[in-house]
Amino acid sequence: MARFRFVAMDAKGGETEGVLDAENQSEAISLIRAKSLFPTKVMELGAAGAKKAMAQTASKRADANAGRAGTQTLISRLLRAKVKPKHLMVLTRQLATLVQAGLPLLKGLRILLKQEKNTSLREALGGMGEAVEGGSTFSEALSQYPHIFDKLFVNMVKAGEAGGVLDVVLARLAEFMEKAERVKNKVKSAMVYPIVVLFFAIGITGFLMVSVIPKFKAIFDDLLEGKQLPALTQFVINVSTAFQKGWYYMLAVVVIIIVLSKVVKRTEAGRFYVDKFNLKLPLFGQLFVKTAVARFARTLSTLLTSGVPILQALNIVRDTSGSEVIAKAIQQVHDSVKEGDNMSMPLEASGVFPGMVVSMVDVGEETGALPEMLARIADTYEDEVDRTVDALTSIIEPIMIIFLALIVGTIVIAMFVPMIKIIGELGGG
Repeated sequence: MARFRFVAMDAKGGETEGVLDAENQSEAISLIRAKSLFPTKVMELGAAGAKKAMAQTASKRADANAGRAGTQTLISRLLRAKVKPKHLMVLTRQLATLVQAGLPLLKGLRILLKQEKNTSLREALGGMGEAVEGGSTFSEALSQYPHIFDKLFVNMVKAGEAGGVLDVVLARLAEFMEKAERVKNKVKSAMVYPIVVLFFAIGITGFLMVSVIPKFKAIFDDLLEGKQLPALTQFVINVSTAFQKGWYYMLAVVVIIIVLSKVVKRTEAGRFYVDKFNLKLPLFGQLFVKTAVARFARTLSTLLTSGVPILQALNIVRDTSGSEVIAKAIQQVHDSVKEGDNMSMPLEASGVFPGMVVSMVDVGEETGALPEMLARIADTYEDEVDRTVDALTSIIEPIMIIFLALIVGTIVIAMFVPMIKIIGELGGG
């Protein structure tokens, strides 16, 4: 049995120090949590014990860093670069369930490590477990993996630790991520159909231009003996000839456009104008606006409800907005609030947020119920996204079918008009 000195935070955020007896550091942390305290530092009493614990922690970190530096290849870097939001969402929900069930955080991390199959998440869970066992807070452990856990995640956990409500915050995070994933999937589903139809339209058109129309051209040259073709037929044949002789030029143009778009998106000004253009698109513009508003309201509501200060919350929302136009508007809101003004005026001045959102935020500020009002805005606009996606799907389907029919129909008509003329001349002869 060893003695441990600890520093912990209570439910009100106050700091508490004390000494207790335990078999090891893990048991000491469990005993501290049983007192409804969140440990920030746990160290074995005695210089030898303290030095031993610090040396073990430093040794583990050094070995881990050395191992990572020695074995890290290009493939492992690619594997560690990103974690799919769906995987992170499942992990967060599982951890929230374990903590809410009363399981110590460290034990919960160990359980998740055993069952996790994703390489990046396994590495993160192992490292976080070591950090927490060494006396670090959970938010400090999370901040060591910024490629997995963004500022939103880390700051919400930090607020939950300060308020002693980590289990509640983790549940809110899981719910937030689930709703965000649902909205994203809904938007993606609206984009799949037109992209698939457009792909098939390009494929069919390319096949007709390269394989079918040249054969008709040979027939026309043979039977019409140099007679002038109808204007539509001549146009289609000219396009087919351009396809055959200059396909590499067309491919080069496509590649240049893709590269230029990538280069433009790397600049802040370029991203701003691209996002502004997307928000003004005829059919999809309103969908992008509603999605951005729902994301803004849901994120800010979740942060404020979790106890994150308003200015810090606005900075996080700005960095996670996913749109330069929205980010610029949120920065104006941040500056206004910093000067002691309200949020509604800069929201209205941005011209991005609908009038209803501005009015509801204004009412929320006046009544002191801004987080609840933002949650209602998020619910409303998530429903709006669902309805808009359904409406777009019903509109796009006939439009894309008509578009495909016009392309194929034009080619068919262009080829058969001369054939009818040829058949008529042969019949007359």
